[in-house]
Amino acid sequence: MSKKLLSWNVNGIRAVAKKGFLEIASELDADILCLQETRAFPEQIPAVVRDMQGYHSYFVAAERGGYSGVAIYSKEEPQDIRVGLGVPRFDIEGRVLIAEYPDFTLLNCYFPNGGSSEERLQYKLDFYEEVSRYAGGKKNLLICGDVNTAHKEIDLARPKENRKVTGFLPIECAWLDKLTEELGFVDTFRAFSAEGGQYSWWDQKTRARERNVGWRIDYFFAASELMPRVKDAFILPQVMGSDHCPVGIVLE
Repeated sequence: MSKKLLSWNVNGIRAVAKKGFLEIASELDADILCLQETRAFPEQIPAVVRDMQGYHSYFVAAERGGYSGVAIYSKEEPQDIRVGLGVPRFDIEGRVLIAEYPDFTLLNCYFPNGGSSEERLQYKLDFYEEVSRYAGGKKNLLICGDVNTAHKEIDLARPKENRKVTGFLPIECAWLDKLTEELGFVDTFRAFSAEGGQYSWWDQKTRARERNVGWRIDYFFAASELMPRVKDAFILPQVMGSDHCPVGIVLE
């Protein structure tokens, strides 16, 4: 028995609802679909999307309207759903849902962008460290979401030009080193593909998607003990509707 898990930054769930989200979700047919940047309070989401047929659905929104937010749609009802990391300065931004299943735990996370100021960069780094504290020592944990950082040069089209840009700063990449080297999590996509030119986000203003000038900033990380059960990992660039595309794994 295998499960297909997908993660997708939808850049506004109400916006993607108008672009055929229900049809896309039906075609994707994920067992678990994690969304980031939903940017809506649950009561603002069209009922047919909020209560998507065949799924149990869970949402968390930021206190600030139209900002951040994550969701989980799951065919199997989780044993437990936890909102946030238990740290108010992070949890008010609605960035984390944790779903407990009998044989694994799923952390769906919309990591902060550090681009607007030094303070926001520090907030992003502090958030990273809080995720590290949560994840440390957990052998059945999957972490998915928009991490807002490309890990290696292979993970963005123009690494040299972006070395001093948030999203590819050495201090940001160092946390991904820590996650994979010290904490023992595996970048599932790189476990199956060593090819470049595979991205999950493209700048809409410059029509970068048409030229595939992108960044791979959306991930599934698996605790090393879970990796024998991960049978595939993939990116779905053909799926439109957002400036990101879905990424996924097949879990046995």
